[in-house]
This record gives sequence, C-alpha cells and structure tokens, in this order.
Amino acid sequence: MRVGDLEALFAYRSDPEVARWLTSLPTDLEEFAVRMLRPGRTLVIEHGGEVAGDLMLTIEDAWSQAEVADQARNAQAEIGWCLAPAHQGKGLATEAVHELVTISFELGVRRIEANCFAENAASRAVMERVGLRQEGYFVQESLHRDGTWRDGMTYAVLAEEFEESRG
Repeated sequence: MRVGDLEALFAYRSDPEVARWLTSLPTDLEEFAVRMLRPGRTLVIEHGGEVAGDLMLTIEDAWSQAEVADQARNAQAEIGWCLAPAHQGKGLATEAVHELVTISFELGVRRIEANCFAENAASRAVMERVGLRQEGYFVQESLHRDGTWRDGMTYAVLAEEFEESRG
C-alpha cells in the first residue's frame, strides 16, 4: 500500500454499508493513515487503474505448550479483505484472497484463518470459494457498533489441504 492509496481506501471503508462488516468505522483520515500504513499489514487490490479494495495479512504464533513454543512461531496467519462497492460482484475478492492464501503458504505458515459476522454472506462465500472450511460458529459473541450482539464465524485451511485442492 502507498500513501497515495489512502484516500480511496478511506472513501469506501467509511461508507456505512461497507463498514458495517468491518472492525472499525474510519472517521478521521489521519488516524486511518496511521493504522493502515503499519508495515506489512495492508495490500491494495487494483483493477482498471484504480484502488478496488484491500487485503490484510497478519502472521502470528500458533498456540502451543511452552516446551514447543519455538516450533509455533509464525505458524499461522489471519487474513481479511474489503472491496469498494463499485468493484463488488466481479470475482475480484475471490481472486485476490486466493492469491493472498497462496502467498501466505509460500511465506511458510501452516494454517490460515478468517473471521466474519455470520450474516456476512458475501465474505462467507469468498472463504468457501478459496477453500477455507467453516471451523466455528459462535452465538452472539461479537458486539456490533449498533449495540447488538451478533453471531460470528471462523473459517480456516491448512497448507496441505490447500495444496491438495489445487491438484
């Protein structure tokens, strides 16, 4: 991501229809810039010469017992994505997330997971199309900014499963 991408990202991420699925609703461009420009966190999806969306990748340690903690370092990743409304429904999210999963496994992680509100059918469909399986359904575990408790879901895939699915 480049500094020049910030205004486009801010524009679609601050759209209430888009932000209803996101962890935060950006209201200040400067604060948004500080959060989004952290090294190694955000990748931009470009289409037709413009910013179409963004991807998030966080590589983290897997849970482990103390004696094998070294083997769990950087063993898994969490991924996320957001698409500008003008670019939704064209397969861009599926293509970009598939590439992000591929890159994550090339970086050496063994497991990838993604989370969403259960009612976010579009995100669930992307996860399933790229080969992630539903691992958890959590009843009223997420407090939405509108004050309601929402169900959440976790999807994941292991490196060997992803490779098998690619033939």
